[in-house]
Amino acid sequence: MKKALLMTLQACLLAGVASTALAADKLVFGIALEPYPPFSFKSGKGDWSGFEPEMITAVCAQMKAECTLNEMSWDGLIPALKSQQVDVVLNSLSITPERQQVIDFTQPYFFTRALWIGDRSMELVPTPAGLKGKIIGVQGSTTHSAFVKKYYGDSTIRYYNDQDDILADLRSGRVDIMLADQLVVEPLLDKPDNSMLAGKGLAPIDPLFGDGVGAGVRKGSDALRERLNVALQAMRDDGTYEKIRARYFKSDITVLE
Repeated sequence: MKKALLMTLQACLLAGVASTALAADKLVFGIALEPYPPFSFKSGKGDWSGFEPEMITAVCAQMKAECTLNEMSWDGLIPALKSQQVDVVLNSLSITPERQQVIDFTQPYFFTRALWIGDRSMELVPTPAGLKGKIIGVQGSTTHSAFVKKYYGDSTIRYYNDQDDILADLRSGRVDIMLADQLVVEPLLDKPDNSMLAGKGLAPIDPLFGDGVGAGVRKGSDALRERLNVALQAMRDDGTYEKIRARYFKSDITVLE
């Protein structure tokens, strides 16, 4: 009787361990609904495409994890991570001191600069003094919005949910200049609709822009963070990362130029 009871107890314990291991290999990644090409966007069929959806697929393959996407607004990603609605955010989250207070990050998987964009016919000097009284458009809850909020108090700042909306207001003259991710906005300048726009200079490197972009996990998720770091490094070593990078970017995005 005791032996049978012990065997039953051991079986239950093993089943519990197996269940925990299985759960650990089922991960939910948060992704912003707002399109952010070439990093993330939906195809005509409604499937996610872009640099980061491909990165998520490759990372999960490396970890042999079953992964799903949970779509939400950009400013809801970190709250969703903290409230356990998602396990990972691999979606252009810059590693900043402010964010590191509430979540943990992997090592950075790319770097980018911030670029000012304005009407090519306008003489705009993108310094706090040069943009005094001007209207600046910027996507909310980003490092770009934190930067202009801190340094451009003499300008009018308009916050947007979607970068396409900023570009539309820039073309129509409702804003004078915008600050955005260089890797995202430079390809858009080649489109006919944006022929009147041009780069007005890079923003200086500043701590507010963070130390690159990493995958975010909940505080204390050290084992998951390490698994992600190992997977990202394996992708660099076997050439997977470079193949994905080359499909979306011409330049090296693993260094800060």
